[in-house]
Amino acid sequence: MLTTIMMVIGAAIAALLGYAATKPNTFRVQRSASINAPPDKVFTFINDLHAWASWSPWEKKDRAMKKTHSGSPQGKGAILEWDGNKDVGTGRMEVLDSTPASKVLIQLDFLKPFEAHNTAEFTLTPKAGATELTWAMYGPQPYMMKIMGFFCDPDKMVGKDFEAGLTGLKAVAEQ
Repeated sequence: MLTTIMMVIGAAIAALLGYAATKPNTFRVQRSASINAPPDKVFTFINDLHAWASWSPWEKKDRAMKKTHSGSPQGKGAILEWDGNKDVGTGRMEVLDSTPASKVLIQLDFLKPFEAHNTAEFTLTPKAGATELTWAMYGPQPYMMKIMGFFCDPDKMVGKDFEAGLTGLKAVAEQ
């Protein structure tokens, strides 16, 4: 009986590991919102990493988070490093590319609670006097992350934060 149970458990683990190997090598999480403000106004809240304090969902998760700004004051070369509680972790982001009123590309490096190196992309599109804003994060999905995806899906982990961030950004940009 014990042998049968062990064989079933072994087969289930092997099936799980095999299925994980078939998952994509990259991931993408994306959310969009319509903001009743022109793209140039919305852009200022994204392009200046100091302005993130007014809308970022992670600011609310750790009000005592330590932040260090360096590099360019805004746009390409602007850097924000943070060290926070278990909800925000430790990491660094750097604006890699900034196209006024249309796109901001950010290198996003998480150091704790786990290491990951991803890209965040904000795309702003004018639409009938408003701005259609898309916030995406994408990057590699190593085998261990594929396995972890069974228990903590990146879309479920980050998607709600993106939605909260877009709501906060909408609120400050529409003032």
